[in-house]
Amino acid sequence: MKTLKTLSLCALSALLFVSCGEKKKEMQEEATEAVTAVEEAVVEAVTPNIVGVAAGNDNFTTLVAAVQAAGLVETLSGEGPFTVFAPTNDAFAKLPEGTVESLLKPESKDALTGILTYHVVAGKFEAAAVIEAINTNNGSFTVETVQGGSIDLSLKDGNVMLTDAKGAMSTVVIADVAASNGVIHAIDTVVMPE
Repeated sequence: MKTLKTLSLCALSALLFVSCGEKKKEMQEEATEAVTAVEEAVVEAVTPNIVGVAAGNDNFTTLVAAVQAAGLVETLSGEGPFTVFAPTNDAFAKLPEGTVESLLKPESKDALTGILTYHVVAGKFEAAAVIEAINTNNGSFTVETVQGGSIDLSLKDGNVMLTDAKGAMSTVVIADVAASNGVIHAIDTVVMPE
């Protein structure tokens, strides 16, 4: 009888010990998840989204005005991730005189939206991944844009080149500008859908 009581006491102790160990493990997992969530929130708070990054860069003032006129601020501020091939002010300046002003008018909103979303790809593709995709696919890689058209990516003299639906080309002049919801690659020419 004494042995049975001793065994019962040992079994109860072992059960409590295991239960406490499992509870401790659960608490550690919950703490790790909480720390990860806080770290992600801090990174997101520190790094602005695509619109915030563009708005904070003097090279993208025309692009930001166009995004606002097209009503795409909320979309490009969304969760994403997005890869934006962002024309610089100089890229917009290459368009025929009066084009930008015309596109910014309310009656041109649909055309402007089509052009801007042609510069956006769903997913986050940093320069290294783009270059690898180009090299893996015999020197050319086609991406589908949010607008629905496609852009061919290739390499020339070590630079990533974009060829639009009309055959015009643009060069990535600044790669991997980080944003909380994706990445921006600055380009030197506005690309156009069909």
